[in-house]
Amino acid sequence: MTIDEIRQRIDALDDELLKIFNCRAGLALAIGELKKAEGRAVYDPKREQMIFERMKATNPGPLDDGAIVRLFERVIDETRRLERIRTKGE
Repeated sequence: MTIDEIRQRIDALDDELLKIFNCRAGLALAIGELKKAEGRAVYDPKREQMIFERMKATNPGPLDDGAIVRLFERVIDETRRLERIRTKGE
């Protein structure tokens, strides 16, 4: 396989990740709306820890568990940021 072929595969994966990240964010926003309507706290550290533990348990590598947790922390942080923006706009 050539460098260009590998880069094309990476580009295709990046396109998939973009769709997945946005889909995940939309679902998280929907959960946030439901929690808000029920008067529940949006931030749930136990849930986040469950996500991190599940991802580490199913991580096949080559990224180590610390890298996986950092990636998911970032995804969750950005979703929370989006939620704050949406809440302020209402």
